[in-house]
Amino acid sequence: MPKSFTKIWLGGLKRLFAIQTEHARATAKRTPKRSATRPAATVAKPSAKVRKTATRDVPQRGARESRVRPRAAAWASGSWTRSFHSAPAAPGSLVNHLQYGLYLPAGKSVKHAPLVVMLHGCQQSIDEFAEGTRMNLLADRYGFAVVYPEQSKHAHAHRCWHWYDDTDRAGRAEARAVVSLVDALVETHGFDPERVYVAGISAGAGLTSLLALHFPDRFAAVAMHSGPAMGEAHSGITAMDVMRRGTRKEPVALVDAIADVTAYPGMPAIIIQGDADHVVAPANAEQLTEQFLRLNGIVDAQGVRKVGDVKEDRKATVTTRDYTRGGRRVVRLCRVQGLGHAWSGGDDAVPFHSSKGPDASSLLWDFFRHQRRTESARAARRAADGARQRAG
Repeated sequence: MPKSFTKIWLGGLKRLFAIQTEHARATAKRTPKRSATRPAATVAKPSAKVRKTATRDVPQRGARESRVRPRAAAWASGSWTRSFHSAPAAPGSLVNHLQYGLYLPAGKSVKHAPLVVMLHGCQQSIDEFAEGTRMNLLADRYGFAVVYPEQSKHAHAHRCWHWYDDTDRAGRAEARAVVSLVDALVETHGFDPERVYVAGISAGAGLTSLLALHFPDRFAAVAMHSGPAMGEAHSGITAMDVMRRGTRKEPVALVDAIADVTAYPGMPAIIIQGDADHVVAPANAEQLTEQFLRLNGIVDAQGVRKVGDVKEDRKATVTTRDYTRGGRRVVRLCRVQGLGHAWSGGDDAVPFHSSKGPDASSLLWDFFRHQRRTESARAARRAADGARQRAG
């Protein structure tokens, strides 16, 4: 890489982490003292295909009270298991151990239960992501399981997923490892394969897009919070450019270049974005919405809506736009006023989560619970893949 481009990349990266670090420092100043309270929990049985490293009662760390309300971990009563999964090795590596945390709700059978996959952002751990989003509280209430894959610091020093490098050596290998983990958990615990959902923030949202693009038969719906648009970033430099301003090319054209839209089985999606986000520009949310409208066959190659209806609802802090087809909500965009690069309605005692705006965890679960990936859709996808392989 020429020296000038190296300087540009390093400078952009420093600016990005300076913004994130400043937010972390600001929230840390408001963090109350920790409590030693630890509620009892039931220990989960590890998968035969995953290797268990630690099983701990919730919370994972000493309980800490938010200035907003008690943390998710302080109230959640299920089991939290930290393990690693031996995923298929990526080219150039002998092993691919994917660390993860699995939360199972208390007092409910997980057989045939939904599974939500949560993908953290840069500079986040899965413990912080679980605490800040309060997703485990919803799991207790509605009876679904939650898995939190964790990016290794050996793969990226800041735990960023390589969403912009859609190759077998980086982003696509990470997506394949997540799918391998999901398949193992579904087989071991008996989760409902028709109700597996994936959500991510920032770089995690970028990896969520790759999962939706390459493995649509595995997931019933996806959620992207503060995520970059697809298809234009192919390096660290271009990733920074997309994050700062969105794509320069038409978003629908980018989707048509990376996906066979005519054979794509569709993917319900909810996109959540803060209007005051200075890390991932709000333009990305509009472009992601257009791209998923295209993947769901709602707009044509020119981006003109050809089927379905659209409804917009404006409230004090959030504007919601729903795209429906046949009376069914397919794509939803939520724009949150005054929200920066943080999880909306989260625990702001935890970095990269904000009490501003609606509860994003509740928003995405409300969207997810109405979606199901049927076996017929998965079979159609497998048939299409087989036909393309034979033609190739």
